[in-house]
Amino acid sequence: MTSTPATPPPPIDPQLDTGLPGDTPEARAERAAEEAQSARRGWLWIFLAFVAALPWLGVRFFADWHAQSDILVAALTGLAILSAAFMLSWAAEVFQLDVSQALALALLSLIAVLPEYAVDVVFAWRAASDPTQAPYAVANMTGANRLLIGIGWTSVVLLAWWRARRVASGKMRGAPDPQVVGGAVILERGQALEIGALAVATCYSFIIPLKGGIGLADFVLLGALFAVYAWATSRVPAGHPELVGPAATIGSLSVTARRTATVLMFVWAAGVIFFSAEPFAESLVHTGTALGIDEFLLVQWLAPLASEAPEFLVALLFVWRGTASAGLRTLVASKVNQWTLLIGTLGLAYSIALGAPANLPLDARQQEELFLTSAQSLFAIILISNFDLSVPEALLLAGTFLLQLFFPGTEVRVVMAIGYVVLGVGMLAFSSSRRSMVMQVPAMIREAISPPAPVAAGVEAASHS
Repeated sequence: MTSTPATPPPPIDPQLDTGLPGDTPEARAERAAEEAQSARRGWLWIFLAFVAALPWLGVRFFADWHAQSDILVAALTGLAILSAAFMLSWAAEVFQLDVSQALALALLSLIAVLPEYAVDVVFAWRAASDPTQAPYAVANMTGANRLLIGIGWTSVVLLAWWRARRVASGKMRGAPDPQVVGGAVILERGQALEIGALAVATCYSFIIPLKGGIGLADFVLLGALFAVYAWATSRVPAGHPELVGPAATIGSLSVTARRTATVLMFVWAAGVIFFSAEPFAESLVHTGTALGIDEFLLVQWLAPLASEAPEFLVALLFVWRGTASAGLRTLVASKVNQWTLLIGTLGLAYSIALGAPANLPLDARQQEELFLTSAQSLFAIILISNFDLSVPEALLLAGTFLLQLFFPGTEVRVVMAIGYVVLGVGMLAFSSSRRSMVMQVPAMIREAISPPAPVAAGVEAASHS
């Protein structure tokens, strides 16, 4: 039996209705006017974010900012960091038109955490000539990592839960977030990349306190792990994000203009964060010192909170726009780069400053702090091993973090670390669903980095018949 070739459909006259309800010339003109107005609003927001950083940059480069009051410096740098966070979030959304969400958010988290690298490298460098600085380097790093989980991950889940309730009750405009179910933030299967890399780094981190120092070997091994993770994210196919606001404005440009604008936004935000974070942290630390707060605690908690602020803000902006999964993924990716590249960089900076390969020494307290940070990381990984994070689980992370924050004694640190490990291993042992998901992680990673299989012409034709 032979079939006659199908007659191609006649071309559609753009002046005629398309057949869609309400798709008249008047409706198309109204849509065009709305799109033009949306574009103007988008450019206005981008301009305001740009201008908001200028007051601080003016003080930073054309005045002696050390002579300014700590309150003024904190206000100007805080505004600059906030504006850079908006820029980063818009750039990361647009970047997903060209690369995967995993790679875009990995780059975003690396840029957002640059201040943390700057502060830690300074402490590690100084430790080569002044051994009293070594504890500060490790304290700043462990404090940043524990804040990231105890406050960052928790904030994303609680804001997502609050937003979902407001949207459902009609008290807040916006579409429901499909990745928030029953108050829990659902992780996509592709996020096995971050979970796998973080699990390997966490297992290795338990060895570092036993060695008594952080050296070049740690930089090589952890740097290699981060490189593999970055390579894997680059293999994930690009998606089709739904852009809104300023991101949609940039996304509507031609390919060349869009990519140029995206790069410029990344570079601008990175520069603003780099030149703002350390003065922001210093102004807060000076204020705390004037109030009689211990300097070590300020270095461990207040300075990291200041340097982590950009990525916290970016993650919460994603949640506010109805993409809580992307917000949580941003902070998990940040944990990966801080738990690999940041730790290794401490040993590298110390060795370069010393002029020979050496280990940045860990005293007894820093060994305890690092053990506690590793234990918290293990517990957090097991919590999200079933690819969601619920409100009770987030509150558990926050509660245990606050407990160690307000009771910083040696006994508390050791008991908390052991408790994290025992509770995490127990959850994994008695939860068949978690064990099942953990066993699927390697397959999920292979699935994420494998290019989509080409669809055969016959299969595609059959699917449309």
